[in-house]
Amino acid sequence: MSAATKDILRQVKKMVPPMLEKFHKGQLGRVAVIGGSEDYTGAPYFSAMASAKLGADLSHVICEPQASQVIKSYSPNLMVHPLMRQSMHANPDDTSSTVAKAVIDMLPRLHVLVIGPGLGRDPLMQETCEKVIVAAREQNVPFVLDADGLMIAQSKPELVHGYKECILTPNIVEFGRLCKSKGIDPAGLDNGKGAETLSKAFGGVTILQKGGNDYISNGVKTFVSDLEGGLKRSGGQGDTLTGSLATFLAWRSAYLEKLWDHDGSLGSEELLALAAFGGSSITRECSRLAFAKKGRSLQASDLTEEVHIAFQNLLGEPDRSQGNY
Repeated sequence: MSAATKDILRQVKKMVPPMLEKFHKGQLGRVAVIGGSEDYTGAPYFSAMASAKLGADLSHVICEPQASQVIKSYSPNLMVHPLMRQSMHANPDDTSSTVAKAVIDMLPRLHVLVIGPGLGRDPLMQETCEKVIVAAREQNVPFVLDADGLMIAQSKPELVHGYKECILTPNIVEFGRLCKSKGIDPAGLDNGKGAETLSKAFGGVTILQKGGNDYISNGVKTFVSDLEGGLKRSGGQGDTLTGSLATFLAWRSAYLEKLWDHDGSLGSEELLALAAFGGSSITRECSRLAFAKKGRSLQASDLTEEVHIAFQNLLGEPDRSQGNY
């Protein structure tokens, strides 16, 4: 671990809430993952479960009815809401507006949204999420866009442009598509310049560009997440990232609300970047730990089992003697 990474993780730790008796259920994280089409049930589960295992109090999955029973069977710890609709299963009176309303009605109960895991590219699912994004912006709800959720930013960039409470998490292919949507040639944009350039093009939206190193930029400042990860590139590892990001963003809200005593030295914009760095670091450590045990047989579920130990390795519980709360 580089000295720079150690220093940033020390800052990340400041937003980790202590475990205090005065807290009640829901204060330390109410997260919802929107996705889960009929064909893709694992991704929203991995995202929501990573959020829960990192420490969010309440983890929801908002999905298509055909996916809901399957996801419920994976774990009784998640709250699963069959509110989304795919075109092939929609009733005649199901429109993106009517379907989105049920999701939008949940927003006041949530701290953070993750949009995209297992979403698919069905027009009704995509259009519903577009309306949810508009409502989330109006209510200042932070959200993470990943996987097919990034198709929304690609096809309708105005929906996220300039919204500082948004994080986009593209892999190399998705990064190229987002660049193309903004008329940017990604060739030669190395060592974080790509993330910085794309962030500026999207009006300061935070970009977490996944790769050998993860680059995190809001267009002004760029972090390099350089922890060692595993060598197996199985599908679904990015879902651990989105769930981890969501929990850090929820903790950011708790920090800003001063739910515990702290020095208040971190501002909202800085905390957002630190949340992205924390989510990236936890995921990379999960990948390293899981690969050490499983090697080339590693699967996304193996990362899920390493979330808590990754947290302990990198951050650990807040320490009274160090004045973290």
